[in-house]
Amino acid sequence: MNDPFVIGGKPYNSRLLIGTGKYKDFDETRRAVEASGAQIVTVAIRRTNIGQNAGEPSLLDALPPSKFTYLPNTAGCYTADDAVRTLRLARELLDGHELVKLEVLGDPKSLFPNMMETLKAAETLVQEGFKVMVYCSDDPILAKRLEEIGCVAVMPLASLIGSGMGILNPWNLQLILENAKVPVIVDAGVGTASDAAIAMELGCDGVLMNTAVAAAKNPVLMAQAMKKAVEAGREAYLAGRMPKKLYAAAPSSPTGGIIGKAA
Repeated sequence: MNDPFVIGGKPYNSRLLIGTGKYKDFDETRRAVEASGAQIVTVAIRRTNIGQNAGEPSLLDALPPSKFTYLPNTAGCYTADDAVRTLRLARELLDGHELVKLEVLGDPKSLFPNMMETLKAAETLVQEGFKVMVYCSDDPILAKRLEEIGCVAVMPLASLIGSGMGILNPWNLQLILENAKVPVIVDAGVGTASDAAIAMELGCDGVLMNTAVAAAKNPVLMAQAMKKAVEAGREAYLAGRMPKKLYAAAPSSPTGGIIGKAA
């Protein structure tokens, strides 16, 4: 099936992007990521060592950049300036790496995005040559504005970060999908495999998750489930579902030739 998933000019086989935080250790992180089949892994620069802390265990050893595409993110940033500064550091640590995930949070309780600061940071980062994937609210107007600024993907939340509430507003996601000319990736709120499948069935290009896997009782098994859910949801979207009906007006099997029924 010719169904490329292209981010920042590079094709990927997996449409599942996975975070690397909240696991008990780097070994569990590695096993879960490998089970997920994900090729893009996101890492919080402020919370995870990728070389900035010499002498400490590094994620780069568990998930070598030769095998995975790193997506440094700005988790924990509440201003545009902090986000830009963090991603400049990431580019330095990762030898000029350009693909990044921007998130600027509004408050530490809800972790809802501060869209004014997000827009400001996005403009600066795009001007500096970053390929920006951006966490945003599910506002179709703001999502389109981020695309116009030059972001390579928009990543609307399904529900609040870490909530596991699933997709609360599929209609807004559909509005974003109808207008987007860049990949749309659901980011935040996925709790289980059915949430991921629904996102893909709606037509989203991918799903990014962390807590849904890392906080599961068996993270590796949940990672496997998410892999299958994303694949199944994408195939269902491409196949095109049957129309919904209140009742079956026509039988699913032919009635011609049934004994006792006139042809």
